Amino acid sequence: MSKPHCIVVGVGPGTGLACARRFAEQGYVVSMIARNQGRIEAFADDVDGAVGYAADIADLDAYAETLRSIVDQHGVPKVVIYNATLAAFGRYEDVTVDKFELSYRVNTTGLLVTAQVLAPRMAELDDGSLIVTGNTGSQRGKPNFVGWSPSKAAQRILAEALARELGPSGLHVAYVVIDAVIDMPSARKRMGEHPDDYYAKPDELAGEIYHVAHQPKSARSFLIELRPFGEAW
Repeated sequence: MSKPHCIVVGVGPGTGLACARRFAEQGYVVSMIARNQGRIEAFADDVDGAVGYAADIADLDAYAETLRSIVDQHGVPKVVIYNATLAAFGRYEDVTVDKFELSYRVNTTGLLVTAQVLAPRMAELDDGSLIVTGNTGSQRGKPNFVGWSPSKAAQRILAEALARELGPSGLHVAYVVIDAVIDMPSARKRMGEHPDDYYAKPDELAGEIYHVAHQPKSARSFLIELRPFGEAW
């Protein structure tokens, strides 16, 4: 392929779409994956050089087949961004077992399947990156996050295991903790009145993710935290 290939898994109106746009602007062919067919088609129309694919990660076999089809069409990716997430908010008494286990399937098992399908061939490139986006829930447990944080913590540990196993082959695995409310219309509606700099800007997050994906071999990071300057931590 004349252009490098980037796969963004889990494209929504925030970080995922901003990453797709950033990599496309930098000359990548971008394959975008989201669950909803209509939404991913609209996103593909919005990003020059991007192609959309509808896939539900919870259907692991179908998701794996989608990844193989993307590679057949566009080549082995140089960069994969695993931005997919599924959350079930509420107190521990209210989170159903089905929703709890489904969060693991999307947030953690989906990452494993992604690595199993793509990492062996990416390692052959000797200069690829698998970037996983996480959140503060991957580092601590809080009330009302019982249906999300455990699976994100498992995702972070899985990413670390992959980083240690795949790093010597040249494949860079990194985990980016986004400790922020991401600036999207839905977030502003949910959070109420806040100053503009309260929110993390998707385009700026995407810029940092792009940077991490292109760190030189002699200076690579695994755990990166991104937050607005005023965020309490």
